Amino acid sequence: MRVSGPDEAARRNLVLLAQLRWLAVLGQLTTILGVHLLLGVRLPLVPMLATVGVLIALNLAMVPARALRPASNAQVLGGLLVDVACLTVLLYLSGGATNPFISLYLLQVVLGAVLLETGSSWALVLVTSAAFALLAIVHRPLALPPLLQTTLSGPFLFALWFNYTLTATLIVQFVTRIARNLRDRDARLAELRQRAAEEEHIVRMGLLASGAAHELGTPLASISVALGDWRADPKIGGDPQLAAEVADMQAEVARCKAIVAGILFAAGEVSGEAPERTTLRRFITGLIEQWPRNDSVLLDYRLASDLPIVADRALAQSIVNLLDNAVEAGAARIRLSVSAEDDELEVAVRDDGRGFPDDILPRIGNPYNSSKGRQGAGLGLFLAHNVLRTLGGTLAATNFESGGAEVRLRVPVAALALQDEAE
Repeated sequence: MRVSGPDEAARRNLVLLAQLRWLAVLGQLTTILGVHLLLGVRLPLVPMLATVGVLIALNLAMVPARALRPASNAQVLGGLLVDVACLTVLLYLSGGATNPFISLYLLQVVLGAVLLETGSSWALVLVTSAAFALLAIVHRPLALPPLLQTTLSGPFLFALWFNYTLTATLIVQFVTRIARNLRDRDARLAELRQRAAEEEHIVRMGLLASGAAHELGTPLASISVALGDWRADPKIGGDPQLAAEVADMQAEVARCKAIVAGILFAAGEVSGEAPERTTLRRFITGLIEQWPRNDSVLLDYRLASDLPIVADRALAQSIVNLLDNAVEAGAARIRLSVSAEDDELEVAVRDDGRGFPDDILPRIGNPYNSSKGRQGAGLGLFLAHNVLRTLGGTLAATNFESGGAEVRLRVPVAALALQDEAE
């Protein structure tokens, strides 16, 4: 499904405005010629047709502009002001405020309320209201046949002008609000469509990861058993170097099994394992201790007291992803700070690496938004963003002029606190 952006909507509005102008030209030509030829009312055809010709020239001039780029607010306002000026000239030549077609000013006001910014819409109301008042004083009287002659009193013309101004004001007041509500709704729908696409992507990745985790469980278990047998072998036990290598392999296999268990836990497929009750400080320090490059991490725990929580494995994996990203960005030192403000917990990971490229920073959290240039890159922050969104939190990133970057995770304390503590 093609989703049009603001530029495409602006182009469509410009095309619609041109189509309405063609209809106005056709209606004006029909009215002028019909009144002049059929009703016998002598009109100044040359200046009136020349005025209509200005509208035709304006529409023809807009053709390449519509094809190249959307019109700005100033351009649309300029076009509508030309329409108002041409209508004013036609009305001046045909009776001024006594001409029943003076109500066509309202069409310009409605178009302005829909297509223009609020300030420009009000400017159009002032211009048309002033033109109406001017036409009530200065205009070219029509020489009407006796059957069509009529006289409008000054108070009636004033009431007519007041009625027009009031109507135009109410139109702009409510139409601009309705248009703003529609724009807000469209923006919200666009956000929901984007979120639905991201969540669909997450589901596909989750199914793939869950299947891979199931398949990896068996070979990892076999490798773990084999390594246990090797370590019990007297030949390996008698060689300190081989024994150390086997111990390292066992530790790596154990880490792989923990990662697989985390994937299955996130997919809701871990059975017989109750949520782990711990404290925030123990949760964070445990993550750092288990991370292979923990010697480069400095913990800055800023909470006055420890907080009892339920360990969230998805959040833990998100923090580990941030640490991994910092190392991949060339960081030698990483500061992990933990603080709380307004019932929200903030975990910030700051490093001295290369930072985020300027074109990637505004799209932090989008899938495959990465400068690593390899398949699957950019998913760490994407998954962290969606984990936080599930918990009701947010993710933000900042570059520093002195070098390095900081990624901040904010999550409500109530999303992690133990139920009896939260109550």
